[in-house]
Amino acid sequence: MARRGSRSSTFERRAVRHDRHGRAGRSAATGPHLPPLKNRIDTFDMTVAAAADFLRATWPEELAAVRFEVGSMPAGSQDTDGVARWWTSPSERRVVLYRLPIQRLSKLHRDDELHQRMMIESCVFRATAELIGKDPWDLGPDRFHF
Repeated sequence: MARRGSRSSTFERRAVRHDRHGRAGRSAATGPHLPPLKNRIDTFDMTVAAAADFLRATWPEELAAVRFEVGSMPAGSQDTDGVARWWTSPSERRVVLYRLPIQRLSKLHRDDELHQRMMIESCVFRATAELIGKDPWDLGPDRFHF
């Protein structure tokens, strides 16, 4: 025999949402909302890390204890040449690359993902060359011979 009357107060009724066709809403296939897979900060960090790994593999003795770091902007006063793109300290064995000046102040003849990555890599090469006292083109000699 079916019960008649109202439910007890221990049960709460779920809110069921229907779309305009009378169907209940569907959940996302991936589960909860996920953050975007690609953004400028993560892309910049991954590009710096990849270039640093390449340089460490090419020059293991010179770059063994060097730390590569990413900063957003240089602190303090600006030099006469403009906004600094990186800072190196041979005594601390540190290279700091500033993301905002590299991304926003670089004049690219073609503003696409490849050229942005090449600009970031060139800054890593130039900063590392400044740190160890070499020419940037000497850091990856086999890379440029076809």
